[in-house]
Amino acid sequence: MNIAVLGAGNWGTTAALLLHRNGHRVKLWEFNETLAAQMTEHRENRLYLPGFPLPQDILVTHVLSDAVKDSDAVVFVVPSAHMRQTACSLKDTGALSRDAILVSLSKGLEHESLLTMTGVIGDVIGGHPLVAMSGPCIASEVARGLPTTIVSASYDQQAARTIQDVFMSPSFRVYTSNDPLGIQLGGALKNIIAIAAGINDGLGFGTNSKSALITRGIVEMRRFGKILDARPETFNGLSGIGDLITTCVSGYSRNRRLGEELAKGKVLQEVLGEMVMVAEGVPTAKTVYEFSRTNGVDMPITAKVYGVLFEGLSPRTAVTELMMRDRKPEYHSS
Repeated sequence: MNIAVLGAGNWGTTAALLLHRNGHRVKLWEFNETLAAQMTEHRENRLYLPGFPLPQDILVTHVLSDAVKDSDAVVFVVPSAHMRQTACSLKDTGALSRDAILVSLSKGLEHESLLTMTGVIGDVIGGHPLVAMSGPCIASEVARGLPTTIVSASYDQQAARTIQDVFMSPSFRVYTSNDPLGIQLGGALKNIIAIAAGINDGLGFGTNSKSALITRGIVEMRRFGKILDARPETFNGLSGIGDLITTCVSGYSRNRRLGEELAKGKVLQEVLGEMVMVAEGVPTAKTVYEFSRTNGVDMPITAKVYGVLFEGLSPRTAVTELMMRDRKPEYHSS
């Protein structure tokens, strides 16, 4: 297949390499013209994925119309804050094939609308099959060919199976799902809990507390999903508990690292200024907290993360307040 990958961060570049290894013809679009030129010259993404050569037949381009022309599938791997503008720019090119499948590998929610990433794409570009892919995927591990598993989700099951076949390889197993809403909520919400896990690490706490955060975090994720009519069992799968575990424990997790730095005394803008890639948990925490408060969804971990990020709450105080919440039975509270 002819496939365009939009966004040359570490995950977008990794996706392009994976698809190329699977025998597809790949074009990689990068918004930053300077970075696109450097990648073309050096045949490597030295900023986001150093050490992994880009084959000569992967076209890297700054021109969106060149990237998407004649593509059978377009894979969006851009930050959530830029998804709508990217989709609008794609539509404006007029180069999108009528039958192209539109795929999102991005993890986040649009703040104003609470739309998922495929929701944003579909809102801008109608009439195309939409597929969301999510799961526990550390980009560098995928790039190295280490065994990884992910989910391809769509209300159009033929589209989900097509993308399953496109990405499937001996080192990259793909399942399908008909719950793209739940799949994408899992991928977005886990970043909030990962910030809390990083705070746990930065304060020098242990595995007991981190395990509790992960366990109670999945409860919050299911509560939020239920309000939006996502399927509860989706959060027990790869895009829920699977992705949550990876993001909370991996040394490569930017959201976990952000929480760790905050717990060590740095302020949010200082930490964000030191990061090369986007920590999606920051805008997602704001979006989810505001919605949960307005709609009466009990999300205590999310509320404390929001407090640390935006209200000057001390990380240590946040932990104490979580621990001293009203007494209640575990099962009933979930």
